[in-house]
Amino acid sequence: MTAFAHIGGRLATRLRDVTTDLGALESRGWWAVVVTYEGKVACARFDDVRRAPLTAAGEWAGPAPGDWTSSLDREAYTEGVGRIRGHIERGEVYQANLCRILSAPLPDPSRADPAALAVRLARGNPAPYAATVHVPGLTVVSASPELYLSRDGDVIESRPIKGTAPTAGEMLEKDHAENVMIVDLVRNDLGRVAETGSVSVPALCALEEHPGLVHLVSTVRARLRAGAGWPELFEATFPPGSVTGAPKSSALRVLERLERHPRGPYCGAVGWVDADRRRAALAVGIRTFWIEEGVLRFGTGAGITWASDPRAEWRETELKASRLIALASGPGAADGGTPPARPR
Repeated sequence: MTAFAHIGGRLATRLRDVTTDLGALESRGWWAVVVTYEGKVACARFDDVRRAPLTAAGEWAGPAPGDWTSSLDREAYTEGVGRIRGHIERGEVYQANLCRILSAPLPDPSRADPAALAVRLARGNPAPYAATVHVPGLTVVSASPELYLSRDGDVIESRPIKGTAPTAGEMLEKDHAENVMIVDLVRNDLGRVAETGSVSVPALCALEEHPGLVHLVSTVRARLRAGAGWPELFEATFPPGSVTGAPKSSALRVLERLERHPRGPYCGAVGWVDADRRRAALAVGIRTFWIEEGVLRFGTGAGITWASDPRAEWRETELKASRLIALASGPGAADGGTPPARPR
């Protein structure tokens, strides 16, 4: 299949080169960017980039609904929530985002056109930062609602999501507390590469509606200091605070002990950089599928605080995954509820 990317309403073809060097994003051209949660970088530069709708020449043959397995089953996940609460009680961390990876074998990888999956997601779960990237060795299809970093010249912005519920009326005080904690973390991260005094919060805990759920979203904005570019931005802010925890360094250590599978593109960064115009939009890689050796993967998680109820946090991970897993499964599965995910 020919390499392509479709991000932000742009179709990119005629792949020129792929690099792992974030510094290349300061050079020339239009780039599709995927950085895994573990820090593996893929920057793909395309020569033909134009406004175009996403269409699929092939088809999408998804996994059977019952073939999905989870890296953490309900018991392991709720136990993990309890262990995080223990770390919070001891003052080691204030919040941590516990995740699990769902996986299912593709029945026929030759009939798994990522553009066809992206079209299916766009119809059933439209997302502001939807992205599809297919280059040698990497296939990612994302329906992310969350902005990790945007750039317009020297102005940088992040819009962390914290707080998820089926409806606005079901949002809890814990959700607002989570959001404020992560906003403080993002302010601190951006402050490391921003002009002194330029960090601001234009919006705090704004309510956003998405298919099947609602989120609390805040906006953090700053002006990039002279001499700082993409390598410095990633060094200061990656992985995104909303999918790690606070303090970030402590949360990363806790999560490494609890999660049983690498997150990969999930919770990383997916998006585009126009080096010529010094503009960009990189999403947090949530609501994101990727294909590895004939296996389709998808991640889901929840932010854990002292006020967390383990069963409610498990249900939040189910809520975030159910619609998208159904859309990616076999024909008609999108109307059949949440496919069961077996432990492994």
